[in-house]
Amino acid sequence: MAKSLQGLLKQIETLQKQADALRSREKADVVARIKEAIAHYDITADELFGASPAKATRRRAATAKVAGKRRKAAARKTGGVAKYTDGNGRTWSGVGKRPNWFKDALAAGKQPEDLLVNR
Repeated sequence: MAKSLQGLLKQIETLQKQADALRSREKADVVARIKEAIAHYDITADELFGASPAKATRRRAATAKVAGKRRKAAARKTGGVAKYTDGNGRTWSGVGKRPNWFKDALAAGKQPEDLLVNR
């Protein structure tokens, strides 16, 4: 039973319309359930999406006092363990944007393996 390309494309279009309609109905149900949960638990936008930096700072300052005492600040995260070095004291953990010294070394013909801390 051979089908023509045109027939298959029409069938795909019909199925896509059916899928879009079903997705819209499901989405409406999900949004309604979310709204109901937000109302039931009195969830704020800050709790749901996170606070803006200014609000977060004020909230941290307000919650820093516990029973009249200040809580110790949480330890800051470090940049990680150095994975690459240029031999002149500059290092990079391999996470995030490549530093200029690393890009310059690659442009000069070095391979990333050549810059590893523990070769």
